[in-house]
Amino acid sequence: MGKIQVLDQVTIDKIAAGEVVERPASVVKELVENAIDANATAVTAEIQEGGISLIRITDNGNGMEKDDVRNAFLRHSTSKIRTVDDLTHISSLGFRGEALSSIAAVSQVEMITKTEKEPFGVSYQISGGKEISMEETGAPDGTTFLVRQLFYNVPARRKFLRTPMTEASHVSDLMTRLSLSHPDVSFQFINNGQERLHTSGNGKLKDVIYHVYGREIAGNLIEVSAQNEHIQLSGFIGKPVITRGNRNYETFFVNGRYIKSSILSKAVEDAYKDFTMQHKYPFVVLHITILGEMIDVNVHPTKMELRFDHQQEVYQFLYKTIGEALHERELIPEVEVPEPVPVQKEKKYFEKKEPPKEPSFPKEPAEKKPDDRKEEPKDRDLDYFMGKMRERVRSYHEQFSSAEVKEKGQIHEPAQKADKIREAVSYRIRQEKTKQEPKAEKEQKAEQLSFFEEKLLDESSVPDYKIVGQVFDTYWIVQLHDNMYIIDQHAAHERVLYEKTLRGMKTREYTSQYISPPIVLDLSMQEAELFRKYMDQFTRIGFEIEPFGGDTFTVSAVPDNLFSVAKKELLLEMIDSLSDEISPNLTPDILDEKIASMSCKAAVKGNYRLSRKEVETLLDELLKLDNPYHCPHGRPTIIAMTKRELEKKFKRII
Repeated sequence: MGKIQVLDQVTIDKIAAGEVVERPASVVKELVENAIDANATAVTAEIQEGGISLIRITDNGNGMEKDDVRNAFLRHSTSKIRTVDDLTHISSLGFRGEALSSIAAVSQVEMITKTEKEPFGVSYQISGGKEISMEETGAPDGTTFLVRQLFYNVPARRKFLRTPMTEASHVSDLMTRLSLSHPDVSFQFINNGQERLHTSGNGKLKDVIYHVYGREIAGNLIEVSAQNEHIQLSGFIGKPVITRGNRNYETFFVNGRYIKSSILSKAVEDAYKDFTMQHKYPFVVLHITILGEMIDVNVHPTKMELRFDHQQEVYQFLYKTIGEALHERELIPEVEVPEPVPVQKEKKYFEKKEPPKEPSFPKEPAEKKPDDRKEEPKDRDLDYFMGKMRERVRSYHEQFSSAEVKEKGQIHEPAQKADKIREAVSYRIRQEKTKQEPKAEKEQKAEQLSFFEEKLLDESSVPDYKIVGQVFDTYWIVQLHDNMYIIDQHAAHERVLYEKTLRGMKTREYTSQYISPPIVLDLSMQEAELFRKYMDQFTRIGFEIEPFGGDTFTVSAVPDNLFSVAKKELLLEMIDSLSDEISPNLTPDILDEKIASMSCKAAVKGNYRLSRKEVETLLDELLKLDNPYHCPHGRPTIIAMTKRELEKKFKRII
C-alpha cells in the first residue's frame, strides 16, 4: 500500500481554517466583509468573551436564497467570480469561497437568512463541518450569523488564543478600520452587552474619523484628493501636530479593502519627513482606487496584503500628493496660553522649593522698583537648587514668546549682581587655598591609565574637584588632580531623574503634583486595555489616574519631576512605548525602566546656562547613583582626559 493518501474533507477544512481563521477577529472580518458585499447599509457585530464563546453578525443586505444555503458552506464556492479572468478585476471584498467552510470547520455555526422576495427565511446549523439542521423560520431581510465556541474541536488552537479582553480589542480595531473603509455603511459594535462603536452611515468620512478618534484629531485634518490616469486618491491626513510612536494611525484602503503595505507607508512617511520628529508616525486615512489589472489581491489568505504592478508609480503619486498638501497649508501650531494659576495652589506646591510669588495680575498696575524685589533666602539648600533647575526646565518647555524681562525695573537687579560677586569671591578664595597647599610630587611609573582608578564621582573626591567652567552652555569642565572631566549637563540630569524615578517606584516614595485642568486621555480599546494592565506602574511613580467613562481616563496628578512637561503627548508616548507586540510579556523590571525613562523629558536641555551652584548640586546627586557614567539611552554623561594626554597633544612630552 502506498504511503501517500488523499486527506478526508474534515481534515482538509481544518487545515484551511488554520490559514483563514487565526482568531475571533478573523471570523468577524470575513462575515462583515460578506455583509458589505451583500449591499448591506447597516451591520452589527456583537461578541462575548472576546468572541471566543459567541460572535453574532447581523446585516440588512440582500440575504441568501434557500437553494444557495448549503452550497455557501462548501469549500471554494462563491458568487463573486466565475472564471480565472475575473481575478484581474475584482470589485468585491471576498472572492475565494473559503471563509464559511473554514469557520464552520472549527466552530458551531447558525445562519438565519432571508431575501426580500421570500416570505420566510431559512435557519441553517452546521457544527465542525457537519450539517445539523435546516428549516424555515421567520426573519427580517438580510443575514444573521451566530458563531459559538470557536476552536472547540481544535484545543491546540484554542489554547493559543489571548485573553478575552485582548481578543476583543483586536475585534474593536477591525471594526474601526471597516467603518473607515465604508462611511456609507452604519456599523455597530457591541462587546459583552456594551456598545463600543456606532457610526451613522451618512457617507462622510470626516464624521467617522470624529466618532472614532475624537475632536482633537478631527479638528487637525487636511483633506487630500488627486487622480491620474491609473490611480485616484481621497481621504484625510493629519497635521504634523498629530503624531504617534507607532504606525497604528496609518490606515490605507485599496479599492475599499483595508490593507497593510510597506510601499504606501514609506511614501507617506517620506512625505512627512520634514514635518515630524524621528520615530514619529503621522495620522492618515487614505482611500486609493486603482485599476484591478494593476494589483494582485490574491497574495495572502486573509487578503491583508496585495502586490502592485507599478510600485514606483504608486509611491511617487502618493508622495507627491501628500507633500503638496502639507506644503500648501500654513502649519504653524497654535499655542493655548493657560489660565493663571491661583497663588494659593502655587504656594502649596512649591512652598519648600522657592519663595512665594507675587500675583501675576495685580489689581493696580504699578511700576516695579528694583528695591521692591523680594530677597531670596540666604540658606540655599539642595531643595532650593533643584527647584531652580525645575523652573528652568519648565520655562524651556513652555516656550512663551513674551520676553523674560517684563518691566523696566527688572533690567537692573543689584541683588543678582551681588550674588554673582559673592560667588566669584568665594571661588577665588578656594582657588588661593588650593595654590597654598603643598603639592607632593609623585614619581610617575609607566602603567595603563584607567578612568576608574581615580573616581570623580566618589564622595571622597568632593573636596578635591574643581569646577573650571562651562563651554557651549552645555558641557562643564571639572578638574580632579591630573584629570580633566567634561560633563554633559543634559545627559547627567537625565541619569539623575531616571534613577530617582526608578528608586521611587521600588520604594513607593514619591511626590505628586496636582494639575489643573486634568489631562483627558481618549484611548482606543486596545490602548485602554494596555493602560489598565500597566496602571500600577504609573501610580507607583506618582500619577493619579481615574476612569472617565468608556475608554477615557483623567490624569489629575503627575510625579513632581514631570510637572514641567506634563502634557497629553508625554502620556501617549508612554503608552505607545508599552505597546510593543514583539515582546508582549515584559518583566516588571523592564516595564519600570520603560516608564522611568520618560522622566528624562524633564531633564535640563543643552544650550541652557546653569549656575555653578546648580552644577554642584547636580554633581552631588550623581555621587549617589549606582551607574552615573551613562544616561538611560546609553550616551556617556562624562568623558575624561588626563594631563598626560593634553601634554602629548601639545608635544610637551613624546
